[in-house]
Amino acid sequence: MDWLKEHPEVRTIRVAAADLNGVARGKRIPARFASKVFSEGTRFPFSVMNLDIWGEDIEESPLVFETGDCDGLLLPTERGFLPMPWLEAPTALLPIWMHHMDGRPYAGDPRQALARVVDRYAAQGLRPVVATELEFFLIDDSGKTLRVPPSPRSGKRRSGGETLSLRALDAFDVFFTKLYEACEAMDIPADTAISEAGPGQFEINLMHQADPLKAADDTWLFKMLVKGLARQHGFAASFMAKPYDMWAGNGMHTHFSILDETGENIFNDGSDKGSDALRQAVAGCLEALPGSTLVFAPHQNSFTRLVPNAHAPTGIGWAYENRTAALRIPASGPAARRIEHRVAGGDVNPYLMIAAILGAALVGIEDEMTPEDPIIGNAYSLGLPQLPATWNMAINSFANCPIIRRVFEEELVENFLMTKRQELHYMAELSEEEQTELYLDTV
Repeated sequence: MDWLKEHPEVRTIRVAAADLNGVARGKRIPARFASKVFSEGTRFPFSVMNLDIWGEDIEESPLVFETGDCDGLLLPTERGFLPMPWLEAPTALLPIWMHHMDGRPYAGDPRQALARVVDRYAAQGLRPVVATELEFFLIDDSGKTLRVPPSPRSGKRRSGGETLSLRALDAFDVFFTKLYEACEAMDIPADTAISEAGPGQFEINLMHQADPLKAADDTWLFKMLVKGLARQHGFAASFMAKPYDMWAGNGMHTHFSILDETGENIFNDGSDKGSDALRQAVAGCLEALPGSTLVFAPHQNSFTRLVPNAHAPTGIGWAYENRTAALRIPASGPAARRIEHRVAGGDVNPYLMIAAILGAALVGIEDEMTPEDPIIGNAYSLGLPQLPATWNMAINSFANCPIIRRVFEEELVENFLMTKRQELHYMAELSEEEQTELYLDTV
């Protein structure tokens, strides 16, 4: 509440939680009643955490009519109040997460799912360090065809990709300056920005965090901020996996290492290859990849990105310093030894994504798994076992993966399956243009 006292200009707040698709669900509350959220929490139905991508109830969900669509208790996370710089009126966002009325965490909340994984690490004296890299397109969606917005500086549209182009960054300098100012105000550790291979495509890296919950919060909030700020500047920003057929899609690569109780990186053994723990974590992630693909590619459009020779992995393999592999061990000093997980698209729920990666790595360490040898060369041409190639295949693999049920509680698994099966059914009724319109802003 001290934050609100320091910002008397804020007259309204938003309280919001991430549903299974990562969509913000919540309420608008006058700032003068904000103290009630801290003393009593707020309420909305458990079913709200389990809506489909259209925001509709899941038809077979026991959370709806079977239980009378009863309420859960939403309590503030440790994040506290944050400004919402993309809105005209001074407004604060208060992130919340779902509990039962007796205070128990609700298993179907994706943030609670990540907290459960983090707690499992803590029980073994371990602490993951996580960073995400977010790709997105700036898009003029005012017409029937998606285009690059005209540069606010020159008024020109660039029709092609400009990898690592300062000119492309400078064309939208006002937008990026405002974005970095907003990240600082929201305590989102935005680091390097680059232009990417697609037209109007950019990537911003978030700094490594020794708190996976904050890393996931930062990623969720960053997506919300970028989309909101772009609209304020007259265009769209989209994290959908592949808005353009002819260009590479948006990825969300995740880097992670693991610290022990002394603060030492357990992936570091002083060598260039890394420790046994690193290889065990790799093995767990590889073993889980078929089942966890649904988390990394949760939508119909996601699978248009996961195709050969499109800068996204399709085979199940790992390598040192090789961007064609699903898991890459970047070149680094020994103390910074880490794993880069390259499968997820920009359209993911960050809480589920990080939980799936860290959870699978922990299973690999617990079971002392051993991976196949690292690949050398072009992963697309090596005949590797493949990720599920379609949405339906990914749904079935998720349903039948033993590691998934070691990472996520049964209620979340079943809720996610019901959500994706319902979306699969109704998405068949939409044209490709209608799907793009749906995904452009929501994911």
